[in-house]
This record gives sequence, C-alpha cells and structure tokens, in this order.
Amino acid sequence: MPELYPQCALCPYDWSERYCRTPGGKAPENCPSIRMKSALERARAITTGKDVLPFACEASHQEAAGYANREQGYASVKPCKPRIQEIIEFARRMHFKRLGLIFCGGVRFEAKVVHELLESAGFEVVSVICKVGRVPKSELGLTQDEHVDPTSEIETMCNPVLQAEVANEAGVELNVLMGLCVGHDSLFIMNAKAPVTVLAVKDRMLGHNPMAAVYQLDTYYRYLKKI
Repeated sequence: MPELYPQCALCPYDWSERYCRTPGGKAPENCPSIRMKSALERARAITTGKDVLPFACEASHQEAAGYANREQGYASVKPCKPRIQEIIEFARRMHFKRLGLIFCGGVRFEAKVVHELLESAGFEVVSVICKVGRVPKSELGLTQDEHVDPTSEIETMCNPVLQAEVANEAGVELNVLMGLCVGHDSLFIMNAKAPVTVLAVKDRMLGHNPMAAVYQLDTYYRYLKKI
C-alpha cells in the first residue's frame, strides 16, 4: 500500500534514536530497515561480495577521513576536506589511474581548472564536454521554437549518451560529473560503464548551489511551495 512506502525523510524520531542508527532504536511502521528484510539481505550479499566489497570499504574509509577530531567522539567531529579533495583521495584509495571528467559547457572554465588539478594529482584525465558530436536538436524532433535560443535555426543538443560512450571507450575507471543538466546527468549515469561520482550539479540560477533554495525555502524561495 502507498502509505507503507518508505518515507525516511519524514521519520518522526530524533536522529540519535532512530532504528537505522541505534540498536533498539525507534521506527515508524513504514521503516524499510524493518519491513524490507529480504531487500536488506540482497543488499548485504551484494555489498560484501568480492566485486563490491573493496569499493564499499574505501567509500566508508573516505567518509571517516572527511572529519577531524574523530577520536574525541561524534560531538567533536568537524569537516576538514572539500569534495574535490575527497574525490582525489578516493580515486587514490581505489588505485584508479584514469578519470573521466564529464562536464557542461556552462562550466567549461571551471572544468579546465579541475582537469588540470586532477592531472597534477597524478591521474590521466579524459574530459568530455556536453556538446560533443555536434548533433542538432532536430534529431530529437525538437522544433526551432523549442531551442534555448529560438532565433537560432540550428542548435546543438547536449549528448550525455555520447559522453558516456567516449568515456567507456577510453576505459576510464571513475567518472566525475560536473554541471550536467537535470535529465542529462541521468542519461549519462544510465549509459556509463564505470562508477560515477558528482563534483557539481547544474543550477543556473544559484551558481550551481541548489541547496541554497532548500535552506531558504521559508524566505526568498517560498514561492517554490506553490509551483
């Protein structure tokens, strides 16, 4: 029944007393940790299997490495690394040599900085821009008035499937997404063979910081509640 679908974001219990974090903790009726035991066992088998276990272990190691003062207990921990540093460290933990930098043309200047930073960290970098292939949007069946610039007769579409194909053919071991549009990022992830992590997401209005609207949902962005 729909009312028993997991809704963890709406859990009524405090973070410190939730079942998913604390032995003997509390849980609502629709808690997936309690209701979905078969899925839990399937996930456990996959995560502890030989193909996934090293990746899962290093991901947890990287999570812990993102904090200082851990020896003083949870109340004293503090974040100590930006995400770009964590991506570099995680790739090193996994002994990856070749990274894919999959980026939007709207962040091409930033992508150059990131490409050079990853190279300086010792990686081979395969960077692929969203407009790769120069395929016109007409191939999608779009008309001129559906272009970003409706005064332009020909407009090149974003091509995340080709971005994935280029990265796959280059044999990248980890893809780093940077500024892809909503939907285009999904298409890339669907078609990429190597694992994907995200450095930055597209938010044209907020300088690629979409959480700003969430933090100010009751003030400047309250109109979002009515769209």
